[in-house]
Amino acid sequence: MSYLYITESGSVMSIDGGYFVVTHKDGGIHKIPKETLESAAMFGNISITTPCVRELLEKGIPLSYFSSKGAYYGRLESTGHKNIARLKFQIYRSDDEDFSLCLARKIIFAKISNQMTVLKRYARNRSEDISDSLSMMKISRNKVDSAASSEELMGFEGTAAKFYFAGLSKLVKGDFEFKGRNRMPPKDPFNSMLSLGYTLLMYEIFGEIENKGLTPYCGFLHKDRERHPTLASDLMEEWRAVIVDSVVMSLVLGNEVDINDFTADEETGGVFLNSKAMRVFIGKYENKLRTMNTYIDNINMSFRKCLWYQVNSLVRAIEQNDPEKYLPVIIR
Repeated sequence: MSYLYITESGSVMSIDGGYFVVTHKDGGIHKIPKETLESAAMFGNISITTPCVRELLEKGIPLSYFSSKGAYYGRLESTGHKNIARLKFQIYRSDDEDFSLCLARKIIFAKISNQMTVLKRYARNRSEDISDSLSMMKISRNKVDSAASSEELMGFEGTAAKFYFAGLSKLVKGDFEFKGRNRMPPKDPFNSMLSLGYTLLMYEIFGEIENKGLTPYCGFLHKDRERHPTLASDLMEEWRAVIVDSVVMSLVLGNEVDINDFTADEETGGVFLNSKAMRVFIGKYENKLRTMNTYIDNINMSFRKCLWYQVNSLVRAIEQNDPEKYLPVIIR
């Protein structure tokens, strides 16, 4: 299946016979057969024709809108994936403190475990000592199952994250050196790529949640707040390091992006990818989602399919009122 990302300003998306067509400002044309397109995303000043919008809606193909810097605006989608009974169960379970806490513990345990694995992978055959970070993260992870509240649990998660990024920063040298996580806006190129990747991942999961008849706006770990898809935030936690951080580290250590591919906003102090870096990043990110692995039931599947299985696992937990039915993904 095809996942379409349109990043070139001035492009137009339309339909022509059996194809979705992207016409670029320089006259270049890219065609995608209608039956193969799974989803589309537009970044910046991109136009779409009304017949194309109608075709996307009729075929149930979601279209996401982002700014040229990667900020999420919204989503065009049909109403074909609504399940009111399942939605009611989700809301009931989210109000159940025991259910929510049990589920949240599983998510955070997996998140910290995955962060530790990613750190170990990138520290392999390198001289930097990250043993202190790993030791402190392990202590936090060992406390997860004893957390008596979501606030206490998030405290353990925050401590682990602090030492994770401290360890990660030791492995990044030169132009992309960073001093830990910062955002809204990101203040350096490394954090700029992390922020973009987390946004893309969140709305990838957002779509999977809606496809299963759940709402992304009713979570179990993060506190619900207006206009924030808390359930998508919950489910992406165990994938941040696995997918996004790994993509960023690969781009930096492999010299696939250059420090000159980033621009600073004088007004906000934010640092953002230029159009070239955006294309490189999105290509790497999409390839990561297509990467095959055997993390679930020893079945060979892509990371994108793993996200689908993850949401299915949550649906079982919700419908059977048993948080133990949720099986987080822990990489090796």
